[in-house]
Order: sequence, then C-alpha cells, then structure tokens
Amino acid sequence: MYQIDPPLSPKETLPTMYDLPSEDPEEKGLPDQFHLLQPQLLSETFAPANYHSEEIFTGSDMNLYYDSRHPLWYKRPDWFAVLGVPYLYGDHQDLRLSYVVWQEAVNPYIIVELLSPGTEKEDLGQTLRDVEKPPVKWEIYEQILRVPYYAIFDRYQSEFRMFQLNGDRYTEANLTNSRFWIPSIELGLGVWEGSYKNVNMPWLRWYDKNGNWVLTPAEWEKQRANQEKQRANQEKQRANQEKQRADQERQRADQERQRADQERQKTEKLIAQLRALGVEPEID
Repeated sequence: MYQIDPPLSPKETLPTMYDLPSEDPEEKGLPDQFHLLQPQLLSETFAPANYHSEEIFTGSDMNLYYDSRHPLWYKRPDWFAVLGVPYLYGDHQDLRLSYVVWQEAVNPYIIVELLSPGTEKEDLGQTLRDVEKPPVKWEIYEQILRVPYYAIFDRYQSEFRMFQLNGDRYTEANLTNSRFWIPSIELGLGVWEGSYKNVNMPWLRWYDKNGNWVLTPAEWEKQRANQEKQRANQEKQRANQEKQRADQERQRADQERQRADQERQKTEKLIAQLRALGVEPEID
C-alpha cells in the first residue's frame, strides 16, 4: 500500500528572505532592517563635547547633493554627520528633505557606509568610474567633499575600518580593539557587542573620553529609573534603620524603666521589713 505524503506548504516551497535579493538591481543598497537601526544608534550616541545639539545634523539614507555644476548628482550615505549647521533647515525651521552642500556651505564631517553585497566594491573604492556617469562614492567623499573621516562597517564580519583624510588621499587608520578616537570632537567610534532595540549583535556606536559608550535616550532613561529605584531603596533602608534605632531606644527606655521599678520595689520591701523590726529608715 502506497503512502501519500501531505503536500508541502508555501512556507516550505517558496524562497526565504535568504534566497531573495534585498536590493533593487537598479538601485543597490536600499535599506534592510539593519540599515534602519544602525544609523539610529549612531545618531542617538553622537554627542560631540564641543557642539550643542542644535548645531549638529545627522542624516541616513538621505540624498546628499554635492556638485553645484551638476545639481542632480547625489549620493545616499548610510549615515553622515555635519557640524556647525542648524539642526533644522533655514528660516522656516523645516525638516530636511535632502542635504544640499552648496546651500548649507558645510560638508559632512564623517560618513559611515554599511557594507552590503551590492555596494561593497564601491564603498571600498574598488569601482572604477564610468566617464559617462557621476563619480563613485570614494571619489566624491575623498576628492570632492573632502570628508575628514570615512568609516565602513561590515556587520557580517563585525569588521570596522576607518579612513582619515591626509592631504588629498584617504589613509586607513590602525584601530585598537576596533576603536578609533577623534580628538577634535572628543568622541570615539567603535564596535560594541550588545542589545539595541532588543537585538543582540555587534553594533557601531560612539564612546566618550573615558572609554564609556555614550548612552542612548532609552539607556539614559533606564539608568535614571534604576538610580531612582536605588535611591528609593536606600531611603527605605535608611527609614528602616531609623525605625530600628527608635525601636532599640524605646526598648532600652523600657528596660531602664523596668530596672527602676525593680529597684523601687526592692527599696519599698526593705523599708517595710525594717519598719516591721521597729526601725524607721532614713529616706532621702
């Protein structure tokens, strides 16, 4: 007798997310979930000591227009930061739709690219420019915008690389424990193994002059709540200690009263015994 196997479900027969491309072949590097979360972490922890938050703009997956002679040319860095520009755009205090260099008059200070299979060669400067097309990323960041720092992070290999503009060329920095310190902003960038948005993995984030990771607003709030809870526990502990001391004082007072009563009773008994013997005691 033949046994007929049940038909497979679409979940078992159709391709998974690992089988399907995560990028549009015509526009490589479109964001996946990591490309959304990692820039958020970078922005939340980017706090240069010598700049107010209103003087800092960070963007992610935003059109960066870089050449006034070719105003339609742009690149979309995964994350970038600009120092010394208003957080909001212009007199209207509007949210930016893009970053237009010839209007802002300030180039990005640092750009971070997150490696993906479709953009890896261009991110690493291994793609030759087609003379009939706009420049590639590396040329734009290095030669046109002259961005002081260019970071690359490969989440699959947990590999962080930093390039620093020396003269007219990028040179790769030697990292210590996957960290790189930038003295001019008193911040460092490095690989942190931890949980962000409930996802535990290696992340790129900023650290301070003491080597501590800059906290996100959620981490600040959690730390503040923990400190408040700790202070409340300490207050409760102090109150319990005060109550315990008060109880001990009351107990000592009761014991003193009890001893005094016992002494008085002994004295009264002795006086009664002396009087019974016809002796009138001298009482002070």
